[in-house]
Amino acid sequence: MIKEIGREDISQCVSIIKESFMTVADDFGFTARNAPRFTAFAMSDERLYYQLDNEHRLMVAYYLDDGAIVGYYSLLLQEDKQCELNNLSVLPKYRHNGIGAALLNDAFIRARNTGCVKMNIGIVEENAILRKWYEDNGFSHVGTRKFDFFPFTCGYMEKKL
Repeated sequence: MIKEIGREDISQCVSIIKESFMTVADDFGFTARNAPRFTAFAMSDERLYYQLDNEHRLMVAYYLDDGAIVGYYSLLLQEDKQCELNNLSVLPKYRHNGIGAALLNDAFIRARNTGCVKMNIGIVEENAILRKWYEDNGFSHVGTRKFDFFPFTCGYMEKKL
């Protein structure tokens, strides 16, 4: 079941985000030392509470029948009827079962329902597998940017809704 999270779910969602993004860190050699701002190392309960309370992000999770959360994403409403998809994540042991696609499709529906006409996302540019997955789901690559505080290039993608 996919539904909006409650405040009581924040800690569990932080754990899911960190564990999910840690596989990317491991694959590309990111560490808390060389990439302290990377999601696997920078996410915290406080950060998610801030995003919920101050940025008013829509936060959604994938719940198993037993109530366990195994996937998560958030949407940040932006200017010009755009939104940004953040932290789409699925616990590694539940990947390749359609959960990520279900969450992404749910994000498309919820974004359209809030009036968004374009969805933006940032990825690790060097992650060709993830980039292809987003392209296969209708996103177009629109640019890159290199930040001094990341040992990777940020890739930017968008999808017209």
